[in-house]
Amino acid sequence: LCFFFFSRLIFGTLYPAYYSYKAVKSKDIKEYVKWMMYWIIFALFTTAETFTDIFLCWFPFYYELKIAFVAWLLSPYTKGSSLLYRKFVHPTLSSKEKEIDDCLVQAKDRSYDALVHFGKRGLNVAATAAVMAASKGQGALSERLRSFSMQDLSTIRGDSSSTGPPSVTVRTSSKQSQPKPSRSASEGTGSSGKR
Repeated sequence: LCFFFFSRLIFGTLYPAYYSYKAVKSKDIKEYVKWMMYWIIFALFTTAETFTDIFLCWFPFYYELKIAFVAWLLSPYTKGSSLLYRKFVHPTLSSKEKEIDDCLVQAKDRSYDALVHFGKRGLNVAATAAVMAASKGQGALSERLRSFSMQDLSTIRGDSSSTGPPSVTVRTSSKQSQPKPSRSASEGTGSSGKR
């Protein structure tokens, strides 16, 4: 099984990919067509293989037959991919091309509609989750603010001997610790200096 995996990786994918690169580099139309036919047949083979592996993996020499099939597709002597493409794939796709295109357009439209629908639902769920988190967070915020207000209330000193309102301690920064002259005081000194 491991041998089959590496054989298929090398001969079924890497080798054709390298020669496809060379065809693109050389801009040879015949090589383009040859490797495009191979990749179409290989894609169909890979799709079919997904199902046949489930049901036929018990068959004797199943993996060896798959390696031989890939080698037959690649061989410049047998030209297996060109033969399968010209005899079966091209005529089938040509006769069904209109129906396939219509199905692809419908699938594209449905997938776009489904994407928009699920996108809207996702946004609604996200908005609901955000509102719920905000409301829970608001409760925590209000509790936090209550604790701050209780702490601030503890800094208020009530003067039981005086009948006036209690004094409040105000914390100021070091820059603001020096009293600034009021505007009226500075005007008074300024006007007295002129006299």
